[in-house]
Formats: sequence, C-alpha cells, structure tokens
Amino acid sequence: MKLKIVQAGEPVLRQMARAIDEDELRSADIQQLIQWMRETMQDAPGVGLAAPQIGESLQLLAIEDRAEYLQDVSPERLAEREREPIPFQVIANPVLTVLDDTPRLFLEGCLSLTGFLALTPRHAAVRVTGLNERAEAVTIEAYGWYARILQHEIDHLHGRLYIDRMLTRSFMPEAQYRKHWQEKSVSELCAELGLPPPA
Repeated sequence: MKLKIVQAGEPVLRQMARAIDEDELRSADIQQLIQWMRETMQDAPGVGLAAPQIGESLQLLAIEDRAEYLQDVSPERLAEREREPIPFQVIANPVLTVLDDTPRLFLEGCLSLTGFLALTPRHAAVRVTGLNERAEAVTIEAYGWYARILQHEIDHLHGRLYIDRMLTRSFMPEAQYRKHWQEKSVSELCAELGLPPPA
C-alpha cells in the first residue's frame, strides 16, 4: 500500500518523534507500517523514509539504495558521492555517533520537499545503533552516501529537514539541476554558484 508522504509545513515534520519499545516494534500494526513504508519509499522512488514523513511521529526509518538507482549515474559521480547499493533495512530508536566529522558536501533532496535540491554538508562517517524490525540490536558504521542517508533520515526523527542545514545559495528545483548542473562535480557547482570550495 502506498502511503501519502506529507510535505514541509506539516507539524509532524517539526516534532521530536517518540521512541518505540520492543513489544510495540514487534506488533502487527508496526510490522504492517514497515511494509507500507517500504512500498511507499520504493514507489516514490527514494532511498530513505522516516515515519514522520507518512504522518507517524515514531522513531522509525527505512532505507534502501537499490542498484538500479545507480545505473544512470556516472562512475565519476558515484566515486565522488562514495555511493554503493544499500540493502533494505529498518532502524528504530536510532542513536547517531559521529566517527569522522570532516564535512562532505553534496546535493540532497527530500520526499517531503518534492522537486527541490540543495548542497548540504554532512559528516563523512557515522555509527548508528538501534533496533531492527525484529527488535534486535543493530550497529551500523557508514561513510559517504550511506552516512548521508542515515543522517538525513535521523534528522527527520528530531524535527529537522535538510533545508535547515543546506547552503541556501544552492537551493534549486530538480528540473533546473537536470538542465544545468547534473554533470558537474561538487567543486564545479561551488565555483559556478560562488560558494567556497568543498573541504
């Protein structure tokens, strides 16, 4: 079932989501919600979806970066993003620890801000602990694009959107990005937009 993805301006996107205990996480209702989140994310398509984005103020997220999403991205851009496929996974009550606070700059979009992108700094590497969909403890160490997705989705659980972190000068409609900027590196984007070069 495809759920409605709420857009910026909905109060739930600016609230601190509540934690889920293990029994609730294993419940039929939450298991059904996880399946619907997966179907909604894949239908969008997107690489991550947090429960507040479908109107549920719960500390629950799903991520997946499918190999098919990478097929039309050049090897140079994949290397620049440090991007590889990520299997489907669910994390409840995630706790993020920064492993490498070197800023990584790249364009981000969001299913709750449909049709826009902006250069957004994120930490280079993070560790995330939490529970999977079976209420088992999990620890994930991620770098590059994987780390970016985790930071983006965990922000949703704390009432934050990427526009709170973005370089405002780079904010643009996705159509303009595809028309003018898609083949450019982050360094080229920064130079042409009059922004400081990435670290």
